Amino acid sequence: MSKLNGKTALVTGASRGIGRASALALAQAGAYVLVHYNSGAAAADEVVEAIRAAGGRADKVQADMSAADGPAILAARAREIVGERLDVVVANAGIAKELSIQDTTVADFDELFAVNVRAPYFLVQQLLPVLVAGSSVVLLSSLAAHASVGQLSAYAATKGAIDTLVLHFAAALGERGIRVNAVAPGVVATDMSAFARTDEGRDFTLGLQALKRVANAQDIADAVAFLASDDARWITGDTLRVDGGSKL
Repeated sequence: MSKLNGKTALVTGASRGIGRASALALAQAGAYVLVHYNSGAAAADEVVEAIRAAGGRADKVQADMSAADGPAILAARAREIVGERLDVVVANAGIAKELSIQDTTVADFDELFAVNVRAPYFLVQQLLPVLVAGSSVVLLSSLAAHASVGQLSAYAATKGAIDTLVLHFAAALGERGIRVNAVAPGVVATDMSAFARTDEGRDFTLGLQALKRVANAQDIADAVAFLASDDARWITGDTLRVDGGSKL
């Protein structure tokens, strides 16, 4: 694959899970990838090394996306590395908290919205000066944004907000030739969804889906790479469900 040759990409939360798989997929397609991490420096190094070993180009970049100034810091550090052109932004970094409505605290609620909504909003804002015509922004939504799954009400609200941001960002940035979309995974076997790797979790997941296997991070990353590429040049303002036909 060489569909992203000459392109630069930033993937947040790229040291593990869907972010890691997305960084690898974009690099395989030819992009120079900035691998963002917060505290997992060693894991980020492994992603960078894997990309370079395969003949690609990558560097790591650190920022705390839960902090109010985290997106601005990340944008500044990214611009120091790539200069004045960024072609792909994958706002993958996020957190989940499985809590009942009764057990959700204000601190839980605020942290979820800080990382899952505030951070991608202001990261896109801070990167606008270097996003060029033809750039693609991919946000991470979730099955939980449009279906009740487990004890995830506050988390689900953050992903519903992402679906709304996609519409507004796409409308506002379309005149500049910038596309904005989201992918909405279902249950994926990652560190964030360790439940899916248990027998109980597997049975629960297969009961939700039309396709009878548990998703892996690569299933989502390939959809991210598609939306980042010119193959998706006429797609914007959309949330692509990548969930094996969950809750049909």
